[in-house]
Amino acid sequence: MTDIESKPTAKKTAPKSTSTDKVVPFELPKIEMPKFEMPKFEMPKVDFAKMPQVEVPQALRDVAEKTVAQVKANYEKMKVAAEETTDLIEDTFETARAGAVEYNLKTLDALKANTDAAFAFAKDLAGAKTFAEAIELQTAFVRHQFESVTAQAKDLQSLATKVATETAQPVKDAVSKTFKAA
Repeated sequence: MTDIESKPTAKKTAPKSTSTDKVVPFELPKIEMPKFEMPKFEMPKVDFAKMPQVEVPQALRDVAEKTVAQVKANYEKMKVAAEETTDLIEDTFETARAGAVEYNLKTLDALKANTDAAFAFAKDLAGAKTFAEAIELQTAFVRHQFESVTAQAKDLQSLATKVATETAQPVKDAVSKTFKAA
């Protein structure tokens, strides 16, 4: 036997109710809440014509006018700067777009040239009569393709450099202009 089983448990029994006992359910006390009305908000009626006229000192008016003039001047400067920046961004993206198109066309031209060379080699190889002639054709094709791909890579590299330089030039000019003005 375990310790739990060895202990006797006491049974609790509810007292028996007799027919004369009445069970009364619990009820909350009844409390009457006072009535509360929200006050209505109305804007005060002010007659500004009857208010006394207050004279603003001339020095305060001068400061206010100078502040307004400075704000207008700064706004105009910011507007011009924003328009110049917008134009700069548009020019930069247009230059980059044109460069990307040119680069893609050059890449397609190189791909076409390489594909044409591969088909010509396959045609020549199919016409080879001996194994030695096939090896000679293969060697000549690989040498020609190596030279061709090297030239194409140099062309693409110079074009990429040109496009990057042309794309960055407007930004470079704007930065130079900004530092010269400061």
